[in-house]
Amino acid sequence: MTYVTGAADGPPGCIFCDTSAPGCADLVLVRGRHVYAILNLYPYNNGHLMIVPFRHVAALAAMTGDERAELMEFTRLAEMALTKAYSPQGINVGINLGRSAGAGVADHLHVHLVPRWTGDTNFMSVIGETRVLPEDLGATRKRLQPIFESLLNSEK
Repeated sequence: MTYVTGAADGPPGCIFCDTSAPGCADLVLVRGRHVYAILNLYPYNNGHLMIVPFRHVAALAAMTGDERAELMEFTRLAEMALTKAYSPQGINVGINLGRSAGAGVADHLHVHLVPRWTGDTNFMSVIGETRVLPEDLGATRKRLQPIFESLLNSEK
């Protein structure tokens, strides 16, 4: 919560606009023409990733048709990659439009995909103010990146 509520008070610029920033490049899984897939630095579960447009845009209504199409296509590919890599029993897919809706970065739209399992430890974030993740982000990237690349290549 400290990270989310402090994001507006952080350094100028957008965390999603500079994907070459130190640490950020290591989280990017794949890039398209209009969007990219990136691991969440503060995941709720293993495999938590986001689909983000390159263009700084706050709402679906402000996106071009090509951007919206690729956003949804990458969301579909992310679902497939997460299913292949983790065999989740479900996946939360969500877009928080605006700070009041829960967006930590309100002015740059992004789609969250969070793999879920019955009985997973998601309650730990609320009750224990901590997260339980058996896999570090480097291992998650090594697991997901080749699957994403394979799916992208098979779609061409």
